Amino acid sequence: MFKAADLFDLAQTEHAAIFDGCNHAWEALKKIEPYLAKVAKQNPPPRFPGASIGDRVIIGAGTVVEPGAMIKGPAIIGKNCQIRHNAYIRENVIIGDDCVVGNASELKNALLFNGAQVPHFNYIGDSILGHKAHLGAGVICSNLKSLPGNVSIMVDGVPLDTRLRKFGALVGDGAEVGCNSVLNPGSILGRGAIIYPGVNWRGFLPANNIAKNKAEVEVVVRRPRGN
Repeated sequence: MFKAADLFDLAQTEHAAIFDGCNHAWEALKKIEPYLAKVAKQNPPPRFPGASIGDRVIIGAGTVVEPGAMIKGPAIIGKNCQIRHNAYIRENVIIGDDCVVGNASELKNALLFNGAQVPHFNYIGDSILGHKAHLGAGVICSNLKSLPGNVSIMVDGVPLDTRLRKFGALVGDGAEVGCNSVLNPGSILGRGAIIYPGVNWRGFLPANNIAKNKAEVEVVVRRPRGN
């Protein structure tokens, strides 16, 4: 249920080898750093004026890095991506082709499959986003529990220790997360799942299911102000 192939089309990343030997998809999070450690040191060509780019960053053809963006590295960024103004790409990030990382979006120890989009005010920590997964403005992938201990996943009502102190979310292919939603540590969204705006989500949402926020809004008549 939580194998990489259950959530992601592995043909939609050049880095599918990172999942080799993983019984559960989240186990790949520990492998991002050593995988990138094998990347040869490379200085990108000086074609992104105003951007700050570290010396262990590989950027694919056709990708645009706008002024004000910071890419610390190590990182691999694929072809034809948009890294927009004020994007902050921290250590150990792999981004596929045709991805968008937008203004004030921060990524750390993350893997994005081809076509994934994090375009506005997003935090993606210790997370994997599938092919054409999309996060609305302000979506947070929270990666650290408030209480001590590893992040657990509920499987048939029984908690399964992921052996990860930091684990944000696995967002399956084509999943959509609405504006200002929070994915709590260890959230898993199946392929095509949808989270409505403003939802505080925890746990597993199966493929093609929708999580709706049913909080009622009270509307009252405005009282006139006194003279």
